[in-house]
Amino acid sequence: MADSKEYMTMPEENGSINISEEVIAAIAVGAVREVEGVTGMMTNLGGSVTDLVSNKKNAQKGAKGVKIDMTGTALVMDLYLTVQYGHPIPEVAENAQKAVSAAVEAMTGCPVEAVNIHVGGVTLP
Repeated sequence: MADSKEYMTMPEENGSINISEEVIAAIAVGAVREVEGVTGMMTNLGGSVTDLVSNKKNAQKGAKGVKIDMTGTALVMDLYLTVQYGHPIPEVAENAQKAVSAAVEAMTGCPVEAVNIHVGGVTLP
């Protein structure tokens, strides 16, 4: 069975460290769920039906609500979430960016270039 998992590779003196994209996504989701005002993650369905059909891998990642771009040595992440009614969306988004960036950098040692927050809905308490 062939797996098409993506890994972040960090060369070290005595070898290299490979961190799965799924692990990075799990760290990001855990961090963002701790932010006050975040009620959940959303599905990123892509821009069109063609995006879904032609790029199954990104459609699967979107189901988790996290998209990770590992170009070079820094990570760029897109998180799709919902915010609870009554919480200021810009403040919640900024707190989510800080929490995700700090958690991923602390747990993996990978530098985070950007955390893009996409608020797709507001939920009532």
